[in-house]
Amino acid sequence: MPTHANGLEELKFLSGSDLGRTDWLDITQERVHTFADATDDHQWIHTDPERAKEGPFGGPIAHGYLTLSLIIPLFGELLEITGISMSVNYGLEKVRFPSPVPVGARIRLHGTVGSVEEVKGNGVQMELTFTVEVEGSDKPACVAQAVYRHYD
Repeated sequence: MPTHANGLEELKFLSGSDLGRTDWLDITQERVHTFADATDDHQWIHTDPERAKEGPFGGPIAHGYLTLSLIIPLFGELLEITGISMSVNYGLEKVRFPSPVPVGARIRLHGTVGSVEEVKGNGVQMELTFTVEVEGSDKPACVAQAVYRHYD
């Protein structure tokens, strides 16, 4: 069950909060191929399972940017915001990919809220740290510091 915030005032109270973890999401070869088609990134370590078996990871891995992009739908499992007119992805401060996501693995998102501060235009800026975890791995697949703006 996601954390719920109704309006900007309730968002401000989330500063410093741990939003918890999402359910696990399967990373399939079909998803990887779809992402490769969408981005024109058909590098063999992602799209050629036979060749990838002989590669540095022992099999195909998800694109780093696929892992990063999955933060968006997974974030919806952590935080539900109502009572505002608009939310925008304002950007990223830092993104790292400490370990690969093997095709066939399961990932989940852990989110924490850093600061929530007022911005011009009757809004708030929310800084979050997202960690994409891989089931059975000690190292995260992705750690990203994201910035969102929410407006009344």
